[in-house]
Amino acid sequence: MDSDYILIRKRARQIVDASPLPDFYRDQVEANRSSFEFYSRNDVVQNLKSHVAEMMDNNLGHGLHHAEKVALDAGALVVIVCDRENRSQVDTEHLLFLAHSAGLLHDIMRKKPNHAFESADYACDLLPSYPFTDIEIIDICQAIRNHEAFKKFSGEFTAVGQIISDCLYDADKFRWGPDNFTHTIWDMVTHARIPLHVFMSHFPRGLETVGRVRDTFRSEPGKHYGPQFIDIGMEIGTKLYDVIKAEFPAAFL
Repeated sequence: MDSDYILIRKRARQIVDASPLPDFYRDQVEANRSSFEFYSRNDVVQNLKSHVAEMMDNNLGHGLHHAEKVALDAGALVVIVCDRENRSQVDTEHLLFLAHSAGLLHDIMRKKPNHAFESADYACDLLPSYPFTDIEIIDICQAIRNHEAFKKFSGEFTAVGQIISDCLYDADKFRWGPDNFTHTIWDMVTHARIPLHVFMSHFPRGLETVGRVRDTFRSEPGKHYGPQFIDIGMEIGTKLYDVIKAEFPAAFL
């Protein structure tokens, strides 16, 4: 990463630090805690994490850091959904197990052209070596296939699989908010070696694409909390664009 990108990333993170924390983390402390605790203590999930860590590097800005955040937030969404449906603790932990597994694996083939389907195929080949049932593998793989924005998926879901799919999608799209400007876009431009002026020429259109995600959230808690992630991300992006114009005029030459 060249020196201008390093300085711009620093300014971006300053803007993020001054931005409000999404309500999802303020309102749903218990759900987030439950997800983290299950994730930390489940041996199979931790083994999957180790496998993912070995497989993924920067991964086009979607490496282990991204995968873990998606897994944890998907788990928290699952806890909220299960609580609203009065599911038992056993059922809730079963869905947590599936959501965390799907979250860790959803971008493992991120460098492939059709990464959602190729990540799902990879998961389908990998998971039989772990203690998953056939239906659990189907649910996880269908969720992974269905996690991309602006794409329709024609597959069928079990009731559990639909919850996992919706929560995985929503947690992944939460990352289109503040996380875009702390990690994702900088990892992507570093990997692709995109010149700063080229990056800035695409910046406004990129923000428009982020804005389109606002109305695509799928689970009920995702629909409630997701738009705020996008709104915060859009505000951060707009402020950053103005900062770059003022402080890095060469980026527009």
